[in-house]
Amino acid sequence: MKLYLSPGACSLSPHIVLLEAGLKFETEKVSLADKKTESGADFRKINPKGYVPALQLENGEVLTEGPAIVQYLADKAPEKKLVPEPGSMQRYRLAEWLNFISTELHKTFGSLFNPQASEETKQAARDRMAARLDLVEQQLQKASYLMGEQFSVADAYLFTVLNWSGFLKFPLDRWPSVQQYQQRVAARPAVRAALVAEGLIKG
Repeated sequence: MKLYLSPGACSLSPHIVLLEAGLKFETEKVSLADKKTESGADFRKINPKGYVPALQLENGEVLTEGPAIVQYLADKAPEKKLVPEPGSMQRYRLAEWLNFISTELHKTFGSLFNPQASEETKQAARDRMAARLDLVEQQLQKASYLMGEQFSVADAYLFTVLNWSGFLKFPLDRWPSVQQYQQRVAARPAVRAALVAEGLIKG
C-alpha cells in the first residue's frame, strides 16, 4: 500500500493508523499547492479530488477520505482493536465520532487556514470550535480515549485535528482533559513515529 500525504495535514491520521496496525506501506508526499507528488506525478490523476489522504491499494485501487481509509486499515489488523466489531453498536459510535470530527472540528478548523476569510468569519469559527470542544472535554473527563480505554482510529483523527491548534494559535487551556489527552496520544510510539516521519518533531 502507498499513502499519499502532506506533512501535518489530515493524512497524518491514516499514517498513524498504518503504524498502529503494523501494516506494510510506503508513503509519498504531495504538494497541495501544485498538486504534484514527490516523484513528479500529477496527483489529480491519482486522486481527482486533488487533496490528501489517498491510499493506493495492492490491487491498484485508490481509496480516499480519511474516515473511510482509517476504518479500512483497522479492519486489516483486527487483532489491534483499532475499531469495534462490525455491526456492533460500538462500531456505530465510532462512526458517530468520525463524522463529528470530520464535519464539526476538521471543517471548522479548516476555515481558519483560509487567508481570504474575514476576521468576523474566523471569530465565528473559533466560537463554533469552542462549543464543540466543550463536548469533547466532557467525553475525555470520563475516559482516556474517545471510545473508552481503548485507542481507536477516531483518536488518530482527533489528535491530528487538535495538532493544528498550535499552528492556528488556538489555545486549548480551557479544556484540560483535551490537553492531557493530546499529550497522552502524542506519547504513543506509533504516533511519535508518524510525527518524526513527517518532520513535525525531531526523532
